[in-house]
Amino acid sequence: MKVVALNGSARKDGNTAMLINVVFDELKKEGIETELIQMAGKPVQGCIACYKCFKNLNKRCSVEKDTLNEIIAKMEPAEGILLGSPTYFSDVSSGMRAFIERCGFVARANNYMFKGKVGAAVVAVRRAGGIPAFSSMNLFLHYMQMFMPGASYWSIGVGRDPGDVLKDDEGIQTMKTLGQNMAWLLKKLHTS
Repeated sequence: MKVVALNGSARKDGNTAMLINVVFDELKKEGIETELIQMAGKPVQGCIACYKCFKNLNKRCSVEKDTLNEIIAKMEPAEGILLGSPTYFSDVSSGMRAFIERCGFVARANNYMFKGKVGAAVVAVRRAGGIPAFSSMNLFLHYMQMFMPGASYWSIGVGRDPGDVLKDDEGIQTMKTLGQNMAWLLKKLHTS
């Protein structure tokens, strides 16, 4: 089994990646393979509403000038998807928003290609706005008909400077619980 995570932060290996890696540590303890895709330095543009994905039905976006199709290709065979974003102006980063728009159209056009996968989201926040960011990613996962494990609280870690989220004891425990619950659900769905 494999979980692919998408870090929607403009900072490679920043707080969002650190939170993802806490979840990954729990998955790895259960023998689940992980892969982190970092969007930093690899901008994804928003959807241009061409609807070619509904015509082509090839599980790819017709816009080929960025990394979106590479991300989709890595997500497709994975059993689990983990989305992560920092909070920018009370919502997800622009990269994560663009990903949600375009990946969502491609997946919907291709018979909800991520249906039945396990999906979860984590958020890095400095002060406020984490809930709308958390909601945006979870609404996407829900719309894609993924199974979503819970945690001991909303999957949000508090910190501004790189490494600050590791000082948020409750946030770290929440990420560990999310990883444990994600592993449990993956095993229930994919082992006999």
